[in-house]
Amino acid sequence: MTGTGPTARRVLHPPAGYHLAGSLRLLAMGMHDPCARFVDGTFWWATRTPEGPGTLGLRRVGADLVAEGHGPGADWVVEHADAVAGLRDDVSGFAELAAGHPVVARLARVYRGLRLPATGCLFPRLLRAILEQKVTGKEAYRAYAATVRHFGAPAPGPIPKLWTPPDPEVIAAAPYWVFHPFGVEQRRAETLRRAAAEAGRLERCADAAEATRRMTAIAGIGPWTAAEVVRTVFGDPDAVSVGDRHIPNTVAWALAGEVRGDDARMLALLEPFRGHRGRVCLLLEVDGRQAPRFGPRMPLRSFARY
Repeated sequence: MTGTGPTARRVLHPPAGYHLAGSLRLLAMGMHDPCARFVDGTFWWATRTPEGPGTLGLRRVGADLVAEGHGPGADWVVEHADAVAGLRDDVSGFAELAAGHPVVARLARVYRGLRLPATGCLFPRLLRAILEQKVTGKEAYRAYAATVRHFGAPAPGPIPKLWTPPDPEVIAAAPYWVFHPFGVEQRRAETLRRAAAEAGRLERCADAAEATRRMTAIAGIGPWTAAEVVRTVFGDPDAVSVGDRHIPNTVAWALAGEVRGDDARMLALLEPFRGHRGRVCLLLEVDGRQAPRFGPRMPLRSFARY
């Protein structure tokens, strides 16, 4: 952390009705994400850039959005600030597709100010997605926050306890058992290490389709993980998290009134919205739509002794 002011600045002009908090919530894992959070109305996002670590601050000033950058990567984060804020998200045509279903039409109208971010920074989001695989939200956050604080570094800028994501080379070189105290078993630890070793190639992917192909070629990474990544790294509105425990049920319940659904049923119900299928899933989540739940919750686990 440094107390110096920003070294790069830019004023952005979001569309009418743009919702800053709703759009940028996708970049943070809860209110206390070590790399991204709101502080006094400003959204702070720390990342690694080709020029070094950089921290971006985004805040509303009237109808405008002011972007300020800190650190060696300040120019890079400010240059990409419009994409990070979701201002490159193309929503044209979605309203017409949404009109075919009353629930989706209402979501498109009520949440018309939401936009999908496109950070362009793949490995930090992949790290988080791998640690989210097949565990509870609390367990995933614990592993993610501990990994960032152990392997990362304090982010440049004025915000205390904000961290720059880890260098993938450091993650790749770490033995799998180092992750055990963070609640990460060998399977996810090894997947994370393999992904970190391929981070350079992954970061050079030109689009969501190429990134999905390369990620899913890595053992331990499937379509769910890839979709979670490309949704906010490339701003892919069609990315559907196939393999999720809850999303198929949510889609089946919201769109067809069916209490349970599998991936095949989910994809069939989403087909009329192709091109924006992931956006529909996101809006259902934002709206709080959930199918009735049955059965016990997954327990938290510890791998520190294994």
